[in-house]
Amino acid sequence: MPSDFPSPDARHPIRLADDTPHMGTVFLRAVIDHPRWQVGDYSYASSETPPEDWAHRLAPYLYAFSPERLVIGRFCQIADGVQFLTASANHRSDGFSTYPFAVFHRRFEGAASLPVAGPDTVIGHDVWIGAGARILPGARLGSGVIVGAGAVVGGEVAPYSVVIGNPGRLLRPRFAPEVIARLLEIAWWNWPIEAICAQEAAICNADLDALEQAARAVAASDPAQ
Repeated sequence: MPSDFPSPDARHPIRLADDTPHMGTVFLRAVIDHPRWQVGDYSYASSETPPEDWAHRLAPYLYAFSPERLVIGRFCQIADGVQFLTASANHRSDGFSTYPFAVFHRRFEGAASLPVAGPDTVIGHDVWIGAGARILPGARLGSGVIVGAGAVVGGEVAPYSVVIGNPGRLLRPRFAPEVIARLLEIAWWNWPIEAICAQEAAICNADLDALEQAARAVAASDPAQ
């Protein structure tokens, strides 16, 4: 691994000018210890007021006993104030009342006021979620999605889409369909970190030809790719 790139196990991967850690940014894999979370390497979250419990700050209704999961891919970027409202936050809305009686009388088995188990919330790779956004229960965000600040997003969002507003709506795709297909085939986020860093310019400057050439080299050096 490059000596200047932090390990995915680093709690505070950003160093300030005086070499002290920036306490408001964490690699999530290093700070999340929760049975219903699944988070990939190098995905980070930032907060102006860093919490003791990042799992609760980001997904306050995802409990250890929840049936659903929150799945976040690699290299995701989660800004200050983002919340994932997972399925355990839901109330029944198909009856005469949405009131969760069982939460108060605590007779949960077969309780009519509880909704059925909801779906997982799944975030792809290299997804940027802007400040204050809300991700609704069961949302599925494809790789490369950008969620605008303050957006409220549910349902399925196609890879490399830009979504804004409340309710969230597609602003535009980031690239042409054929480019998106090639990027998903390349899947650079699965490469070794050394190869990713070596191709920083190709990735960030949208040099697709160089990226495809690098992908062939990575595949040749690692048959598992």
